Amino acid sequence: MKVGEAAPNFTLKDGDGNDWTLGDHRGRVVVLIFYPADNSPVCTAQLCSVRDHWSEYQATGAEVVGISTDSVASHKGFAEKNELPLRLLSDADRKVSAFYGMKSWLPGRSARGVVVIDREGRIAHHKVENLGLFRPADADILTAIRNA
Repeated sequence: MKVGEAAPNFTLKDGDGNDWTLGDHRGRVVVLIFYPADNSPVCTAQLCSVRDHWSEYQATGAEVVGISTDSVASHKGFAEKNELPLRLLSDADRKVSAFYGMKSWLPGRSARGVVVIDREGRIAHHKVENLGLFRPADADILTAIRNA
């Protein structure tokens, strides 16, 4: 995916088993935070940092979701354990990760990355961390949201 391209629509299940569809959020900036695994040290730190800056994310008006290849049940437990305010979506078949260029060197996982989609449904920001060892800074994500 490249900046300026139309974001592929998709539907994934959240931690409660409810469908979440990207197209339902047209007219609003959407942030897709891809991460490799629930309950891993770097991913937990990353999503807890989003939690700790949640008021700043909310102030942008963006819809912010996390996406990994873990199951719906895993997402539910991970979100409850860490009091995460954002929806976590299960990409168990890795199709959405593939659409968005989030291919990981870890088998069965998505890469760590961030995609910001503008109000018209186009990619405004796309960054992938192939090694997955470094989490994106909240300040960088918030800047990308504001620029969308």
